[in-house]
Amino acid sequence: MNLKQLSIATFNLFNLNEPGHAIYTDRSGWTQAEYDLKIAWTARQLTVLKSDIFGFQELWHAAALERAVQAADLSADYDLLVPPGTQGQQIVCAAMVSKGLLTGVPEWISAFPSKFKLSSRGDDPQTPQIEVGIKGFSRPVLHFTIKPRSRFSEVHVYVCHFKSKGPTKVFNEPWFKADKAGYAPHALALGAALSTIRRSAEAAALRVLLTDQMRGNDSPVIVLGDINDGQHSNTANILTEQPQYLVGDRLGGSDVALYTAQTLQEYRDTRDVYYTHVHQDIRESLDHILVSEQFYDHSRKRLWLFDGLAINNDHLNFDNHKADGTNDHGVIRAAFSFHPQKVA
Repeated sequence: MNLKQLSIATFNLFNLNEPGHAIYTDRSGWTQAEYDLKIAWTARQLTVLKSDIFGFQELWHAAALERAVQAADLSADYDLLVPPGTQGQQIVCAAMVSKGLLTGVPEWISAFPSKFKLSSRGDDPQTPQIEVGIKGFSRPVLHFTIKPRSRFSEVHVYVCHFKSKGPTKVFNEPWFKADKAGYAPHALALGAALSTIRRSAEAAALRVLLTDQMRGNDSPVIVLGDINDGQHSNTANILTEQPQYLVGDRLGGSDVALYTAQTLQEYRDTRDVYYTHVHQDIRESLDHILVSEQFYDHSRKRLWLFDGLAINNDHLNFDNHKADGTNDHGVIRAAFSFHPQKVA
């Protein structure tokens, strides 16, 4: 296979489960009517934003995704990557990949890498000890490889979904119950801090995996997903390692850094309308496509030239997603044309 253009999309499926299956504390889940609308809308997005790769988050049941792909009449065109036993009991990351692109066997990574440790006595005598004991991802990270050009290296793709900004519910914790009167006034602050720590730890753990994958070689890497944080957040900074962008032709690129498709689009456009989620009237970009230097226009090692980004987010202007079958996140698609950098 020798693609001239490679298209990539990330798609939060908003709790895609079979009708009548429980979703979190909602024991009834989707009604049949709600489910039918949801399948139809999901199929429409797959058709409109047809891409070589779709990375999915918030999938509960494999059959629901299969039904959406069938409704889009795309079953013959794609390989579906869904972990075995995905039958409505838990949330997973998944993907669909154009036939002929996939190489090897996909894996879902649950545990943090062995060399991951968050422990410090502080940078100076005034700084207290910190110790974070988290050992794994809330949602296992999907990792697979594709080969869009026969004479070039495989591309490593990671699909992730990090902890949300919603405060962790601490009211059921033993320490909270032991002193409910003392802790209750601070439950939101403590819960928000726990969510932030968990999300940061997940970003750092994935960054360790990425650095091990990328350092000292020219393997292209793509990271897709809902990181539940913005373009310039600490979560994104950990993942990307904050590379420089405007450095001049053939002068850029970093061995282990990642570049956000959002930023690449901003340098091509005069107006930024990128948002993928709305909460309390605040529009944020939580869903991202991140790429290694092989996809960065000004890199010395560029193989793929950025060819634009599209985002379907008009449905976020309306809140009743259950009633109309829509999702609570925008769907992002980026395209890259095969155009290796000419060496001076």
